[in-house]
Amino acid sequence: MRARSFFAAAIVLAAAAVFATGAGAQPSPEQLAAQLKQIGQAQQDLDHRLDELAKAIDDVAWFQRVGDVAVVDKWRIAGAPDANPANPTAPGATNPVRFYVYTFVPRDRKPGEKLPMLILPHGGVHADFTTYHAHIIRELMAQGYVVVAPDYRGSTGYGRDFYELIDYGGREVDDIHATREWALENFDFVDPARVGLIGWSHGGLIVLMEAFAHPKEYACVFAGVPVSDLVARMGYLGKSYEDLYSAPYHIGKTVHQDIAEYKRRSPVWSADKLAVPLLIHTNTNDEDVNVIEVEHLIQALKAAGKTFEYKIYQDAPGGHSFDRMDTPLARQARREVYEFLAHYLTPPRRLP
Repeated sequence: MRARSFFAAAIVLAAAAVFATGAGAQPSPEQLAAQLKQIGQAQQDLDHRLDELAKAIDDVAWFQRVGDVAVVDKWRIAGAPDANPANPTAPGATNPVRFYVYTFVPRDRKPGEKLPMLILPHGGVHADFTTYHAHIIRELMAQGYVVVAPDYRGSTGYGRDFYELIDYGGREVDDIHATREWALENFDFVDPARVGLIGWSHGGLIVLMEAFAHPKEYACVFAGVPVSDLVARMGYLGKSYEDLYSAPYHIGKTVHQDIAEYKRRSPVWSADKLAVPLLIHTNTNDEDVNVIEVEHLIQALKAAGKTFEYKIYQDAPGGHSFDRMDTPLARQARREVYEFLAHYLTPPRRLP
């Protein structure tokens, strides 16, 4: 979530002033702890409200950034039920989770033409699909792809309740499959035999897990700097990162308390399930997904006897974002991705 340290400091300082100058007896340690908890809750609520505002602004920006080349829309669809309902027997506890999906269709689509489709889930433990991807969408429109980008459960910009539906490496992957099914039901111009997956970072984990779960439904998959091994990741990123996963509304346990659950959510431990053409990109100076994670995945795929493609970039400028920037190297890296996708999805055009 986007940091709001200024607002947090202001709230805490204001509260401290009240405690210091207020009339009457000083609060007990228990009262002080309760008041500080309320302040923290108010800060989190403010964070979510600001995320909703940022999302609304960015949604408008999509039309300005890519509206000349794409028909842009946003839809609300349904996925699997909540993985961890607070009260499993409450009315509606087993209802499907509702989430939003962005769609981008080339404006120059010819009537009756069948087009390939790419499903592009965003990265981040908690993040959302934003105009950060605008240049990539423009490049994909130029090739004639339909792009579908879900803001799966746990995404930011939709309030606290949706944020706390996160099921990292679990039912959020089911949301990707629900996105595929919905798109094929609603877009008769998409060729169901030419559907691919593309994602970076946590989005890379998601597309790998989806391809492992439904290999016959995808023609190919690209995973860029993919989160690959949550067990290793908890070891080198530290407590603040671990706290995201062990929160009560998430996994609810640390990796030390339930290592099997973290393995279940990690692509490296499902490498034997690969049955889809795969390309992996990683970078040796990635400051987020350490190359050791992706190397472990590559080794596991080789040990399982799988045929796939990969490239390890050596200290490419940009670190974790090296191939999503506006640099000659980034554009060349994306061209390699597009050539791989085109081999299996045969889009109407190639980039010049």
